[in-house]
Amino acid sequence: MLEEIIFGVLVFNANKFNKFVLDNGVIGFFRNPIMLKSGRESHWYVNWRTVTGSVYLTDKLTDFVLAFVGHNKLRPDCFYGVPEGATKLAVITQYKWAREQKDYGSGRYVLPMGRGKPKEHGELKDRYFLGMPRGKTIVVEDVTTTGDSLISAIRVLKEADVEVVAAIGLTNRMEKRDDGKTVEQAVKELGVKYYAMSDATELLPMAYEKLQPGEEIGNKVEEYFKKYGTKEVIL
Repeated sequence: MLEEIIFGVLVFNANKFNKFVLDNGVIGFFRNPIMLKSGRESHWYVNWRTVTGSVYLTDKLTDFVLAFVGHNKLRPDCFYGVPEGATKLAVITQYKWAREQKDYGSGRYVLPMGRGKPKEHGELKDRYFLGMPRGKTIVVEDVTTTGDSLISAIRVLKEADVEVVAAIGLTNRMEKRDDGKTVEQAVKELGVKYYAMSDATELLPMAYEKLQPGEEIGNKVEEYFKKYGTKEVIL
């Protein structure tokens, strides 16, 4: 088991989570830059799809998420994944969370899912959701760069009168948005606290040492953070 258990409770260990990220190829480097959804060209990546494509690794990942939630003393009724990137992660997290609650029973916990593309017609709950969240809801995202997808999901939930108590990102790329704000600041303006389980400024030096992509790429990444980062990265 990747997490420590003390008195039957999962305990979040940030060092073990960072090792999980590095060991499973979540973060790495490109010799030729790729264009991100934000329009920025990047020589480095954060990609959780290999992990969430594996039953075994997703099981371990959701244990980390549940331990992180407990570490931050959050008590949700519901986990909701940003469509489509974090849908599977949130569904399995919700299932495991609900099963462990003392009041687990028929009708107590929902299994929500958002639509990647909203329907054009119908009620709000049908247009945006395949199972609408209910109660205190944590929104889960895999990677946050500008946070636009996360913010959009939160706005849809608030429009549907869902109580969003927190937003959790598996990895924060630690970049400023085009408006100069951090993801944490932009989410806070919606009345929601943002938590990151890992961040690129910690992970990249470890990944650089592990993968040895070369000084040229290292310099490109450092330049990227001088331009877009919330702080500089030294590799």
